[in-house]
Amino acid sequence: MKKILVLGAGQSAPFLIQYLLRHADEHDWFVTVGDLDIEIARSRIGEHHRGNAIFFDMKDTLLLATEVKNADLVVNFMPPTFQPLIAWECVQHGRSMVSVSYRPQALRDLDGDARQKGIILLPEMGLDPGIDVMTAAEIIDRVRAKGGLIESFESYGGGLPSPDNTANPMKYVITWNPRNVVMAAEEGAQYLLDGKIKIVPWHAVFSRSWPVEVRDIGTMEGYPNRDSLSYKEIFGLEHVHTMIRGTLRYPGWSETWGQIVKLGLPNEHLRIPDLETRCCREIVEMFLPRSASGSTVEQRVANFLNISPTGAIMGNLKWLGLFSEEALGVNGSTAAEALVHLLKQKLFLPKDGRDMVIIQHVMDVRYPDESDRRERITATFTDHGTPGGMTAMSRAVGMPAAIAAKFILTGKIPLTGSHIPTHPSIYEPVLRELEKEGLNFREEVVPLD
Repeated sequence: MKKILVLGAGQSAPFLIQYLLRHADEHDWFVTVGDLDIEIARSRIGEHHRGNAIFFDMKDTLLLATEVKNADLVVNFMPPTFQPLIAWECVQHGRSMVSVSYRPQALRDLDGDARQKGIILLPEMGLDPGIDVMTAAEIIDRVRAKGGLIESFESYGGGLPSPDNTANPMKYVITWNPRNVVMAAEEGAQYLLDGKIKIVPWHAVFSRSWPVEVRDIGTMEGYPNRDSLSYKEIFGLEHVHTMIRGTLRYPGWSETWGQIVKLGLPNEHLRIPDLETRCCREIVEMFLPRSASGSTVEQRVANFLNISPTGAIMGNLKWLGLFSEEALGVNGSTAAEALVHLLKQKLFLPKDGRDMVIIQHVMDVRYPDESDRRERITATFTDHGTPGGMTAMSRAVGMPAAIAAKFILTGKIPLTGSHIPTHPSIYEPVLRELEKEGLNFREEVVPLD
């Protein structure tokens, strides 16, 4: 019997766990789910005879080593900061790992060790990164096989409420780790546009958004996502004049969240004494400069941010609860943790609501051997959750990871070392399996003058 260890049972994990349990009898494996909240882990397993839930704390390194050693494969759904430690333990004990987080340098550095152990470390196997990387690699390889050169590459992704569930003023719901939403701009961003590098500091990310047309959805709002330049090398697109990876939101998100960033609230370094007993109004006041004028916190915020005290942005800040006088009751010590607490309370998906995920690639291609014929390829993927049931986010993040885990255990992914899914031996079988499950891209090709 093969043993699978799933670390993390949060909002993105339910589909993965259900998939693995659904195929457990067929492939003779057992699934152990570990989480700091053992009740959540138990709820994911249910009464399945091939599953078990355990209390798991990443601070307990002995427990980590023991559980990894006892497994045949580790599926990591923990926050990105823990990924290098988990990967290191996997290498020490000769266990392959699948993860949905970006591949940091620490995992690249483990490539040789993983090859020696005969295992694969496979991060970026979720939605974004994951499905986006695999489909982009497939299109790029197909274009090259036909003699084409990609001159411009833009790729966007987003997890959002479905258009029929955008009732709250922010037009957003939390269907994944809320900390990632709060700290989305912490590293800033850089991308390539018309041959020029554009660098966006962390405090300006949400003021540099632009419209993006998405098939069957309409006009969305895109903003740059981290380091787009690194994907020139990843995809072998050294000669493109435009390279952009961006995040999608409904129009209006950036103008509000940008003001929250300007206030400085997404801060997880400075510790606020007695945060649990404080209200948001107090915390906001802490972040206002001495020069902010006005007789109320609201007036001082409006004057400092240079926004209308009665406008849409101020309305959103009030709706989120930034001026509430109720004690937060949050188990934490930073303003970022206070924001996470607020988002969970205000931006939840209604029980009868459904979410949506989007990935869209736009590539401009030139064919030198065909009189410089040029075309634009637009590939769009959208998926909607089930009202009151499985979210699209859990399905789209969990399915690629679950399929990869199955293929590694059954020998259908023969690679060893540290990889992301740009290799045909990974993306070809996984994408075929995703198509069988109904996760399909639609492509449109139009000629360019």
